Amino acid sequence: MLKIGMLTSGGDCQALNAAMRGVVKGLHENVDEVELYGFLNGYHGLIYGDYRLLSGRDFSGILTKGGTILGTSRTPFKMMREPDENGLDKVEAMKHNYYKLNLDGLVILGGNGTQKTANLLREEGLNVIHLPKTIDNDIWGTDVTFGFQSAIDIATEAIDRIHTTAASHNRVFIVEVMGHKVGWLTLNAGVASGADVVLIPEIPFDINKIVDTIEKRNKEGKGFTIIACAEGAISKKDAKLSKKDYKKKLENYTYPSVSYEIAEQLTKKTGAEVRVVVPGHAQRGGNPDPYDRVLCTRLGAAAAMAIIDKKWGNMVAMVNRATKLIPLEKVAGKLKQVDPKGTMIQEAKYIGISFGD
Repeated sequence: MLKIGMLTSGGDCQALNAAMRGVVKGLHENVDEVELYGFLNGYHGLIYGDYRLLSGRDFSGILTKGGTILGTSRTPFKMMREPDENGLDKVEAMKHNYYKLNLDGLVILGGNGTQKTANLLREEGLNVIHLPKTIDNDIWGTDVTFGFQSAIDIATEAIDRIHTTAASHNRVFIVEVMGHKVGWLTLNAGVASGADVVLIPEIPFDINKIVDTIEKRNKEGKGFTIIACAEGAISKKDAKLSKKDYKKKLENYTYPSVSYEIAEQLTKKTGAEVRVVVPGHAQRGGNPDPYDRVLCTRLGAAAAMAIIDKKWGNMVAMVNRATKLIPLEKVAGKLKQVDPKGTMIQEAKYIGISFGD
């Protein structure tokens, strides 16, 4: 009897169910007896023993269903070694529940923080397989994470819809795309939607460069400008601040987000009507697109193979369009950022997209 635990942790995305389905179908097709335990609401379920026994029927019909049938929550990695409010040792509690169920291994789906905890559990002696989930596409070692392409589709559609109203009213629109630390989602959605300006965390911007782009378009008879702005976009001025000073600024921040600060500055400098649109969590919601369904089916099947072959302690990655097992200790804690000198940035600039630099 093969006994496997499974959990989804961190922010949700469209393809978590599809990935779990791939794992389960791979196991059921190739192992005579499998017992599956789903830990509810992320690591919280593993810590407090909140789980349920699953059957193959639980994973039927969920390939196209967004969200996660197991629920999810955020349990910060930096808090894992700290006791809870009742003094419970979280790491020991997770190990206790793992051994109590006599599990052969855990399948953990999540992003960077989830991955760091998965690696911690590996270091503690548990058998772990990690599947890379995040709409930010910022996990080191894999070309793409699941949820990313579906989020690009949604963010792109949001910007597409802004084009018509921006053109009709000759306005400047800032569409704020998710991404605090990296700009992969904003970059791809911005290019796909024909945004005029793309602002990402990896390339600090000069507000005057954005003004130049707006004025250039006005002179060319294009009375509107579309700006795709990542949540974590930062000005050159702020980028020069120490971490302590920048944190202090954010503590006293009077704007809902950086997009509103940029909007106010652009209004003062250009006199243009500037509007901010925030698609927000819609970018995480809805059903996975076909690309993510295929990706998750492949990653899930590869995870099932790794389990059967007892190749524990790995992340299942997609590298050059092929699945690959990457040791967790080599990738945990690393952030995959956009290269400001990379070919995609250079190509975007070549066709006239401004990055405010």
